[in-house]
Amino acid sequence: MSYDPPSGPPPSGPPSGGAAETLDSGDGAPRPSGRGRRTTVLAAVGAAAVVVAGGAAWAAWSFFATGAQPAEALPDSTIAYASVDLDPSGGQKIAALRTLSRFPAFDDVVGLDADDDVRRWIFDQMRDVVACEGLDYDEDVEPWLGDRFAVAAVDTGGEEPTPVFVLQVTDEDRAETGLSAIRECAGSEDNGAWVIRDGWALLAEDQDVVDGVADDAADAALADDDDFRHWTDEAGDGGIVALYAAPEVGAVLAEELTSLDDLTTGGEIVPEEIVPEKSAQVLEDFGGAAATLRFDDGGVELEVAADAGATGSVARGDAAGDAVASLPEGTVAALGLSLGDGWFDDLLSQAAALSGRSADELVARANEELGIDLPDDVETLAGEAIALAVDADFDPATLSLGLGEPGPEASLGVGVKVLGDPDGIDGVLDKVRAVASGADGGLLDSDAGDDAVAIGPDPDYRTRLLGDEGLGSTDAFEHVVEHRDDATAVLFLDVDGADWLSGLFGDDAEVRDNLEPLEALGLNAWLDGDTTHAILEITSD
Repeated sequence: MSYDPPSGPPPSGPPSGGAAETLDSGDGAPRPSGRGRRTTVLAAVGAAAVVVAGGAAWAAWSFFATGAQPAEALPDSTIAYASVDLDPSGGQKIAALRTLSRFPAFDDVVGLDADDDVRRWIFDQMRDVVACEGLDYDEDVEPWLGDRFAVAAVDTGGEEPTPVFVLQVTDEDRAETGLSAIRECAGSEDNGAWVIRDGWALLAEDQDVVDGVADDAADAALADDDDFRHWTDEAGDGGIVALYAAPEVGAVLAEELTSLDDLTTGGEIVPEEIVPEKSAQVLEDFGGAAATLRFDDGGVELEVAADAGATGSVARGDAAGDAVASLPEGTVAALGLSLGDGWFDDLLSQAAALSGRSADELVARANEELGIDLPDDVETLAGEAIALAVDADFDPATLSLGLGEPGPEASLGVGVKVLGDPDGIDGVLDKVRAVASGADGGLLDSDAGDDAVAIGPDPDYRTRLLGDEGLGSTDAFEHVVEHRDDATAVLFLDVDGADWLSGLFGDDAEVRDNLEPLEALGLNAWLDGDTTHAILEITSD
């Protein structure tokens, strides 16, 4: 990812060119705490940021992306950052608009066309929020407002981070006039402050604060910070949205957590020394994170990179992709996990911290209720990887009838495949089945293959699970799960093939209509040293 500043003023309207018909997708830095709605220029700009961040479907799906350029106007004391590029390269905006226009909800809520000025739409939402009818977009905003925005939390030495907004400007003199007009229209000239330098406007609540932020950025910009560069590079190529959380975010969140008097867990009041202390330690060791939202190869793609210590170490194997790819070709929904060596000890430690009970106490109780020996049996049962599969013929109505042995014409089309030692896995299942005493209704029935075990109530489907029918070679799977090698987790959903999916929403025609344009969804995560990577990809027809 490049952090070179733009060579000239950015275009003031939407780009022309590419007309891709599909959308690649790819969530983010903590938001700085606000102080309520204000009738000032800060409120106006803040309202626009809120609209962009999550006020509508277009904002959520297409615009809320961090870019590198606004980072040049912020200091390296910035601890959280989110930027938006309304004019990204490669025709991404037009591709997004043309794809999103296929969804009825997008037209109903946003209603933008590919040739529309997105900035005007954001301005209209902002003006509605702050009830400022005296502003004119063509005269007061369009002549100076650029296409790149950011909201950041900056450590300015106070008890809490300071919220700072960054706007790209194409004409600094007209930006000064326009911001003044916005503040005047909002009805207060006493609050809100800004600095305009080098093509960027920085806005905050206090003039001394925003002056200091601008001066600090001139001395050491966020764009040149080693942590920022590392994590944004790890998050891959740039796109419409980019998010960044500095290592300092962990300490801020840990302080908030340990300030709690008590927590409610499972209906019981848990003293703060039990839960927050453990969780706070993880947060204090947080190393940073970043995410990028982009459009690529016919879909929306969200790529995330984060410190592995903060994301948990339970799932750290590398065979989830193999397990899911080996499922039957007709699989329309699948979830695979590869837990790795020693995962149970990590999970047990977390469970003990959350429950307030000792690890030995939890193990003894589980051994008694399940009839197994922990941790050996549960690690054997999880194998190298475990995958839940749902077939295209799955009928949700069978769930309401109970999952007993299916009739001669029934095909439940759901089961679990475990890659591992068949004898060992079946041995553990025998122990559990003995304790269940038939109450499982066939759910724990199993068949063994050479290097896998299939578990589920449908014998025909278990036979299919033990084969290698090639889900991994289907177009839908390959399109949305491109990084399955060494994956710790894989999620796959073939929306086109899952006819039963819309049935889950009953008679809700609006939901069904908005599911119709979707093709497939895939999520895969993997570890690379101390970094957790994850990519979420969504494609449309």
